[in-house]
Amino acid sequence: MPLLSDTMTEGTVVAWNKQVGDQVEAGETLFEVETDKAVMEQDSYYTGTLLYIGVKEGESVPIDAVMAVIGEPGEDYKAALEAALAESTSEAQPEAAPTTPEPAVSAPAPVTQAATAAPVAQAPTAAPVPVAASSGGRVKASPLAKSMAEKEGIDIANIAGTGEDGRIVKKDIEAFISTRAAAPVAAPTAVAAATAQDVDTPVSQMRKTIARRLSESKFGAPHFYLTVSIDMEKAMDTRKRINEIASQKISYNDLVVKSAAAALRQHPAINSSWLGDKIRTNGNVNIGVAVAVADGLLVPVIRHADTKTLSQINGEVRELAEKAKERKLSGEEMQGNTFTVSNLGMFGIEEFTAIINPPDACIMAVGTITEEAVVKDGEIVVGYRMKVTLSCDHRVVDGASGAKFLQTFKSIMEDPIRMIV
Repeated sequence: MPLLSDTMTEGTVVAWNKQVGDQVEAGETLFEVETDKAVMEQDSYYTGTLLYIGVKEGESVPIDAVMAVIGEPGEDYKAALEAALAESTSEAQPEAAPTTPEPAVSAPAPVTQAATAAPVAQAPTAAPVPVAASSGGRVKASPLAKSMAEKEGIDIANIAGTGEDGRIVKKDIEAFISTRAAAPVAAPTAVAAATAQDVDTPVSQMRKTIARRLSESKFGAPHFYLTVSIDMEKAMDTRKRINEIASQKISYNDLVVKSAAAALRQHPAINSSWLGDKIRTNGNVNIGVAVAVADGLLVPVIRHADTKTLSQINGEVRELAEKAKERKLSGEEMQGNTFTVSNLGMFGIEEFTAIINPPDACIMAVGTITEEAVVKDGEIVVGYRMKVTLSCDHRVVDGASGAKFLQTFKSIMEDPIRMIV
C-alpha cells in the first residue's frame, strides 16, 4: 500500500482493475484506493503477471502492507510472500506487554435428553434476515451501493450481496428497495415494538483523518476568536459591476479569498505555521478553501492567491471544488496551505467559529450577508452586513496581530478597489 498523501495511515481498496492471471504493464492502473482525502487510481510499478491479490475490495490495510504479487507466469512466489508478510506484521506489531494467562473457558456441557424431555412452547420462527458478506467487521459493498443505501436510509448490513465474494452492488440495493415497497403494511398495534432501525455506518478514511487532525488541532492549539462585522454595500456594487463585463460570474467567496490574500501580504505573522521548535513565516500566500463533500470536508489550495486576479481565483476554486466533490483531487492540490477560508454564508449561517486547519496558524469563518438596520450620518437606514470570525493559534498569533489583520481585511472588503492597489 503506497503513501498517497501526507496524512494517510491506511487505505481501502475500492476496486481491482486486474485479476489474478492478468498481464500488467508498468504505469497501467492496477487498483483504486480510498485514502483519507480522495479515491485515487494506483498504477503498477512493474510489468508482469498478477500472481496474487492480498487485499480484497472493501478491505483496509496500513501503509506498506502487501497488496499483491507481480511476477513471471508459474513463478513460485510463496516463500517471498510469507517473508514479506512476516516482516510487515513484525513492524506493525507493538511491543507486547506482560500478560497473565487467561483462565481456560470450558465448553458448555451437552444438553441431555432428560433436560429437554418436557415440551416447551416455541415462538414462531421469523424469516431469516440476509446478512451481507463482510471481512473484519466491514461490509463489502461498492461505493455506489453504499451511497444508495445511505440515501434510502437502509442498513446495508441487512442486504445479501450477489457480487464477487458476496459484495453488495447496485442491483442488490434496487432489489431491496422494490421488495420493501411491495411488502404489506402491518396493521397498527396499541404498542409499537420498534418504529425505526439504528444504522451503523463504517467510518471512512476521510472521516477518520478529519476526526484525528481536528481533534489534535482543537485540543493541541490554544484557539482564540476575533469577530468583525463588515459593511458589504460597496462589495455588492463592485461584484455587480464586475459581473457585467466578466466572462464568468465572480462570487462573494472570490472577493473574500482575494481580500484575505492581500491582507495576509501586509500581515505576514498571520501567514505563519507552528512547527514545534520554530515558527515559520511563509513566503507564499496559499489559501485553502474548505469544500463540503459527501463524506466530510476537503481543502483544496489556491497557490499564490495574492498574485492572481478574481477571474483566476474563481476558475481555480470552481475546478478544484468540482474535483473535490468527485474525490479526484491529487495530494499536491491539497497541500501547502498557509491560511484557510471556510464559508457557510451560502447556507444562511450568520456567524460561526472554525477549527484551525494545520499547519495554518489561522482560519477565517465567513457568514452570510444580512440586511439590517444601521446608523449612517445619524440616521437609521438599511444596511448589508457580513460577519467574519478569525480563529487564531495563540502559540503563533497574539490578539493585537489578529485584530490588525482583520482591520486590514475589513477595510479592503468595504472598499474593494484596495485589493488591486
